Amino acid sequence: MEKERTSPWLILFRVVFTAALIACIMFIFRNSLENGAQSSARSQAVMQLVNSALAKVHLGPLSEHLIRKLAHFSEFALEGFLLMLCIRVYTKHFVRHMSWPLLGGMTTALMDETIQLHSLNRTSSVVDVWIDMSGVVAGLLFALIILLIVRGVTAFIRVKQENRALRAESAELRRREHERLARRAAHRAHEAQLNRPEPDEDNYEEDEE
Repeated sequence: MEKERTSPWLILFRVVFTAALIACIMFIFRNSLENGAQSSARSQAVMQLVNSALAKVHLGPLSEHLIRKLAHFSEFALEGFLLMLCIRVYTKHFVRHMSWPLLGGMTTALMDETIQLHSLNRTSSVVDVWIDMSGVVAGLLFALIILLIVRGVTAFIRVKQENRALRAESAELRRREHERLARRAAHRAHEAQLNRPEPDEDNYEEDEE
């Protein structure tokens, strides 16, 4: 049996999503490798940007602690999103294998907090692990909803195209059947005309006399 050929687009998506996932994980670990002063300076810079944006809509301000927790949630939500997309491009049964990205997200969260234990003036927290896992689950669910919507839309379009093709085929078959019946009727009419008995000329002359 001939093996199904992998689409070039699928190969491209595999490369892109895998590279994006690796870059996301490396970004998470790089942030954890920063010492306390570097991490605090980065958080304060982000806090100023967020609070300035919120001030324009009369919201905020947010504390540095909340900014750090939101950063944890956001980066792991991105990882969960990319994990789900990677599962999709490597298998069609992505719902069945939901445990794989969950395990990957948990592994990343545990490694992230472990790295922080060995970073200068940084601490590790079980609460952060829960926040990280919440972000992973949120990203997974968001990607799953998108994938299911895309699958439903593509299935609807495929069924619609198949129905259109079936209707066209049915119409073509009916047209051919009508043409066949018309040819048969014309042939029978022609045969009947050929087999019609010619009038008797002698009887015709006697009638005239």
